Amino acid sequence: MSQYLGALTLVVGDYDEAKAWYTDVLGFEAIEDVDMGGGKRWLMVAPPGARETRLLLARAVGAEQADAIGRQAGGRVFLFLHTDDFWRDYQLYRSRGVQFCEEPRREAYGTVAVFEDLYGNRWDLLQPSAASS
Repeated sequence: MSQYLGALTLVVGDYDEAKAWYTDVLGFEAIEDVDMGGGKRWLMVAPPGARETRLLLARAVGAEQADAIGRQAGGRVFLFLHTDDFWRDYQLYRSRGVQFCEEPRREAYGTVAVFEDLYGNRWDLLQPSAASS
């Protein structure tokens, strides 16, 4: 049996704002951007080289969904962005205005630092150690 997570929905405030941030700031690729009619889009982004999991950027509709923007994990780290070169990406993201919540640190599982996306969702930028990858 073979399974994987194909996509995760990330509730956003605006399609174009979110697409620009994820592609221009984090360097993700826009995989699909299809107008579904009625102001709805199917907007998928993914880190460069990603083969499986993607983010579906879904514009909030209504107060309940709008309340979830930026706190989809209740203030905890929500997403874990693995990289093959932590320091390259850390410096690049900082130069593009990404707000890190802490200094980078070395853990048993790798080099990591928490950052926030444009809405305040918390992410780990993580280069796994050889033993954990």
